[in-house]
Amino acid sequence: MIDLKAARAYVVRNSISRSLEGISLVSRAILPMAKPEVHGVEILRDLSYGPHPVAHRLDVYRKPGVENAPVVLYLHGGAFRILSKDTHWTMALQFASRGYVVVVINYRLAPKYPFPAAIEDACDAYRWVVEHAAELGGDPQRVLVSGESAGGNLSLALTLATCTPFEAPFARRVFETGRVPAVSLPLCGVLQVTDTARFRRRRPIPTWLNDVIVGVERDYLRNGVTGADPHLADPLLFLESDAPTARPLPPIFASCGTKDPLLDDHRRLVAALERRGVRHEAPVYPGMVHAFQAVPMLEATKAQWARAFEFIEAALGAPSEARGHAAVG
Repeated sequence: MIDLKAARAYVVRNSISRSLEGISLVSRAILPMAKPEVHGVEILRDLSYGPHPVAHRLDVYRKPGVENAPVVLYLHGGAFRILSKDTHWTMALQFASRGYVVVVINYRLAPKYPFPAAIEDACDAYRWVVEHAAELGGDPQRVLVSGESAGGNLSLALTLATCTPFEAPFARRVFETGRVPAVSLPLCGVLQVTDTARFRRRRPIPTWLNDVIVGVERDYLRNGVTGADPHLADPLLFLESDAPTARPLPPIFASCGTKDPLLDDHRRLVAALERRGVRHEAPVYPGMVHAFQAVPMLEATKAQWARAFEFIEAALGAPSEARGHAAVG
């Protein structure tokens, strides 16, 4: 017998997936602001950081001739199941237009590749960035990590892996680089993948949205949390625990909107960082929905990026072309 509820949820998820990908790719093709040359940026496409012919590919956004600039590793969102480096050009241009070298990666997606595939790829990409930063015009001592939604989860988990000797070989290799990110920016992250039913216990949410959120846990943790420390799926739970880190956590910038269903995770992150004494800034934007940070024409998005860059540049010093440069949009 066909499970109508499951079938309906599948149709909704896939319709949303196609719409998001389509909107992003069409926007990239037709919007003037999407043209790298408008921002004085060049792109090196489809460099390899691993064996998979699609998932282990990355793009580098940079200004021609840039030298010794901060480097951003950007991990795209999409519920661990959809989207790619090609859909996240707005995020790449936000950083590259200010003089940063930006590395945007693909990674293996669920459900075909469940946990820990995505965080393993994020860790491998971080090592690649550290090793290749100088030849790309970047400073290997000033590497940032960022991402939104699922990418927020991955960027925070990756940050923890640089500070804590987890047992998984891929995480241990990251720890052994000895390089903690200069700044970590987990934006509107789903920071605990287990127990996604918590969102509906907290407040009523639409059925279709609940199906999407619960689907994140079902597909990404299809095999449970075997194969790696569970905190690499639930970095928020590590921060809320009393477990120490071997190295100090870097400055963290996080943002969220009041209409984002993940707002509770954001607030928990703020409380955990305050308890641990981690330097952070975590603004919340009234009326903004999930991943508003990727919509550059919104006034709240412009304000968010201006605040993010102020935080970053106070932490590590502005790249040579950054000061006074307006955010994309």
